[in-house]
Amino acid sequence: MEMRHSRPLTFRGEPLSVDRARRMRWTATGMLAAMAVLFIATHGLVSTHPVWGYVNAFAEAAMVGGLADWFAVTALFRHPLGLPIPHTAIIPENKDRIADTMAQFLRENFLTPAVVARRMSGMNVAKAAGEFLAASPERASDGSLDERSRITSGAAELLAEVLESLDPDRLGNQVRAGLAGQLAKLDIAPLAGRMIESAMVDKRHQPLIDGFVRWAGLTIEDNEETLRDIIHQRVAGVLRWTGLDKTISSSVLDGLYKLLAEVLVNPDHPLRGKIEEGLAKLGQDLQHDPDTRARVEEMKRDLIANPAVAVWWTGVWERIRQSLIRRARDPESGMGEDMRNMLAELGQALQQDERLQEQINRFARRTMVGVATRYGDQIVRLVSETVKRWDATTITARVEGAVGRDLQFIRINGTLVGGLVGMTLHFVTTRLL
Repeated sequence: MEMRHSRPLTFRGEPLSVDRARRMRWTATGMLAAMAVLFIATHGLVSTHPVWGYVNAFAEAAMVGGLADWFAVTALFRHPLGLPIPHTAIIPENKDRIADTMAQFLRENFLTPAVVARRMSGMNVAKAAGEFLAASPERASDGSLDERSRITSGAAELLAEVLESLDPDRLGNQVRAGLAGQLAKLDIAPLAGRMIESAMVDKRHQPLIDGFVRWAGLTIEDNEETLRDIIHQRVAGVLRWTGLDKTISSSVLDGLYKLLAEVLVNPDHPLRGKIEEGLAKLGQDLQHDPDTRARVEEMKRDLIANPAVAVWWTGVWERIRQSLIRRARDPESGMGEDMRNMLAELGQALQQDERLQEQINRFARRTMVGVATRYGDQIVRLVSETVKRWDATTITARVEGAVGRDLQFIRINGTLVGGLVGMTLHFVTTRLL
């Protein structure tokens, strides 16, 4: 079974977000260094031409703005220049408080029953699931299975593992007990009577009679010597002394064979009619005769309580279990395709049956509200404890990797805005004052 694990994109062996933040940090630092070089280079040229005054003022203010924003951004994650300045390294120093605040924010704004119910009320979970399940299976460019095929393959493997992990004797006994309980509640006599009547109306009982006649003929043939011995013992001694017993037994057997043959080939034979009358009476008695129904019910109870039936069912269940395990693990068995077809049919039903959608959506909404109500505190506690377990280096790296690139834009903007402000102040002080 194919397994895939998602992992962050990497660039030169590092997460892409971390690498991009690092490159942006070098860009902001390079701009600050460029402003410092420009300030030094133009300091001696201020008196030679007014333009150099504007350039020098731009570079000076840009340095101040860039340094101020560098200090502010750096103070979020670490001590600037390693100096333990108060109110710096804010995130590492306050990670426990941040964890609690984050968890509380999540609890109050996302995991309240009202918020969950409101969000779920606008979602048609059943229809979305139906569209996914009913979608035609596709293969990726590398020939791998689509998501639905992976689900069915995983479900088949899960079924095999569950069947292997459970105690076969205990599971078989539980299934047998369940079937026995359902069978004990079922009144089988009227059901059997209606089946007999329905079969006779449609003439489906004729093959059953033919089979019974053939079985009787084969039984007589297999036990012919036994029948001859019985006839020999029943006839008078004079007949045995004269040897007529053999003639009588042969005549009796020939007569039985002839009778069965006539019944088999003649659909209007009187004996066949008698059998049909007996079947019709049996069907009526099974439905309406209390004594017959009571006898059938007693036979059913005896059959259920018979230890031999329990042993037989144990063997049947074990064969079923082993067969299911083999089919689940055999890609050629077709179980995966059967499960995909079942999922597709379920998906179509979810898309088309609005009443089913409403029931499933209501169940999903109530389930999620119940989860938020019962386990909301555990969820936010998990978030809080997970963040608290991170060391200072880990939480700094993760937060800086997530937002560090945008924070470096603050440094770049601070450098540019500071330079523009400095150039504006230079213009005001030299031209207007």
